[in-house]
Amino acid sequence: MKSITVSSVVYQIDGQAYESRLAYDPSREESLPGLLMAPNWMGISAGAEDIAKKVAEQGYVVLIADLYGQGIRPDNGDEAGAAMMPLKNDRALLRKRMQAAYAVLKEQTEAKVDSQQLATFGFCFGGCCSLELARDGAALKAAVSFHGSLDTPNPADANNITGSVLVLHGASDPLVPHEQLPAFEAEMNAAGVDWQLTSYGGAVHSFTDPHANVPGKMMYDAKTAHRAFTAMHNLLDEVFKG
Repeated sequence: MKSITVSSVVYQIDGQAYESRLAYDPSREESLPGLLMAPNWMGISAGAEDIAKKVAEQGYVVLIADLYGQGIRPDNGDEAGAAMMPLKNDRALLRKRMQAAYAVLKEQTEAKVDSQQLATFGFCFGGCCSLELARDGAALKAAVSFHGSLDTPNPADANNITGSVLVLHGASDPLVPHEQLPAFEAEMNAAGVDWQLTSYGGAVHSFTDPHANVPGKMMYDAKTAHRAFTAMHNLLDEVFKG
């Protein structure tokens, strides 16, 4: 088992402090691809750090983006919703915070990151965030969404996407309206994006979250989670090494 370090990176956006978390293998001396991870609506959490560490073990430097601000760590769904909805409703603000974390990933000096080999991935609300960062024109090799919403206020922004897009979707997810799928496909096709959308039969929302346990709505699915992470790693291998 590789020894992955997780440390805090504190920075400012408009005078407010943010504290993202950096996961990396300190024994690696070479520059590694950097991944910006957008967590689910609970923000920075122990569960998010567990995911970041597992992904970092595969040879990446992973920064978990703090989208809410230092000290804003929701304990329940009500608190998470109150923190998330202002960003869901203001995509320019959401993109600004993702861009700030993206800059931190590139510029931090604790772990060596290859600034030409960058990608983003996210879960639920974080999946939306990852796609919005790509739509905002960040220089990314790939953007991956796990059970995230696919809507965006201005579909023409897909013309700004520089890398590949992978959407990993639960086919029975009641929280991502079905009509978002064809709209997303049309958006990607109109912009000529290299995209994939995989719908996993029987999977609902939060299928990668071991703590999700609301039958028919938000449920962990170990088999689907394994398939989805494998799909992400296959794409990252392709875009970084291919």
